[in-house]
Amino acid sequence: MNALLIAGTDTDAGKTVLTTALAAYWQTYCPTRSLGIMKPIQSGLGDRELYLRLFNLNQSIDEITPLYFQAPLAPPLAADREGRKIELELAWKGLETLRQQRDWVLVESLGGLGSPVTHETTVADLAWDWRLPTVLVVPVRLGAIAQAVANVALARQARVHLKGIVLNCTQPRTEQEIEDWAPSDLIQSLTNVPVLGVIPHLTDATDLAKLTEVAANLELERLMPIAISPQDFLSVGDRAST
Repeated sequence: MNALLIAGTDTDAGKTVLTTALAAYWQTYCPTRSLGIMKPIQSGLGDRELYLRLFNLNQSIDEITPLYFQAPLAPPLAADREGRKIELELAWKGLETLRQQRDWVLVESLGGLGSPVTHETTVADLAWDWRLPTVLVVPVRLGAIAQAVANVALARQARVHLKGIVLNCTQPRTEQEIEDWAPSDLIQSLTNVPVLGVIPHLTDATDLAKLTEVAANLELERLMPIAISPQDFLSVGDRAST
């Protein structure tokens, strides 16, 4: 599968930061290989507009987000308000088309793994239904351990293929705070899922150079093993040494 779902424990966990970091890294070090970004469902303004502004994707706004609702609510509630149905087949067909056209596709989910997509399904269900390998973003704050454990349990119940966890500092955090609130060893021990790195707090989350640096410090070989070949990693090391 040449796609990766970026999911979170809840809203504002840092899914968009990780998605933009991976996209910035890709466009910096794999400029000859094509990238697609998808936010299958969006309620209110936000991510799809950001992706169009930051990256040269050669995608229309509807190709990024096939299902858009105006009210910033959970999709089934936003759809009800507009008298519409959530036609997931449109988003699925859009993803399949994008996967056929691009070498790699980043798919940002909405809300958390337990967030409703329809009145009957959640993001975790969608990850399984679409067979999307998934990375879980966990914000570094008090309660992060419990959030990680609960969301991994949900992912397992839904049979989601979790590739790893990325910790994200939504606010400035000291090394001691990170260790106290989101200790990687303990989270890995409790969930049996690898922690692939920590995203520091970014004062400017649109700084592509900084985002590229952030992505480079993650265990990218676990996140993009199909999309990035050993030659690509070698070229990254060569560039870093020049």
